[in-house]
Amino acid sequence: MNRRFVVPTDGSDRARHAFSYVVEMFPNPDVTALHVVDPVEAGYGGQTDDPGHASDWRDTEGTNADGTFEVIRDLAAEAEVTLSTRVVEGQPAEAIVAFAEEGEFDGIVMGSQGRSGVSRVLLGSVAESVVGNSSIPVTVVR
Repeated sequence: MNRRFVVPTDGSDRARHAFSYVVEMFPNPDVTALHVVDPVEAGYGGQTDDPGHASDWRDTEGTNADGTFEVIRDLAAEAEVTLSTRVVEGQPAEAIVAFAEEGEFDGIVMGSQGRSGVSRVLLGSVAESVVGNSSIPVTVVR
């Protein structure tokens, strides 16, 4: 039976590296690339409170997510890995943990920003929060 992994992605090199790690370390994995969109960030980004805006925002985020997945889709095709993609809405760390636990995945593999010191304390860490709150194994790749 193939092992199933969630690889959160934001289109960054760190996310691509996490995907490559899964491919290298586990034979024939089933991978779900997960992109989380945070409606709170949209509000902080100067968006309006117009009720019609929420629908527009979701459409835009869905289109942006397709671009985010493109590189991982190409890597999966090269490696002949089963890949599915999902977009969920919510606070990133909470959404990643909930999605992985509800989907009965074998693990979460994610990239790390690699912050340390004051910037880590001030900015927090999605990876650290996922590690601290997940009931399934989490591998953080730098």
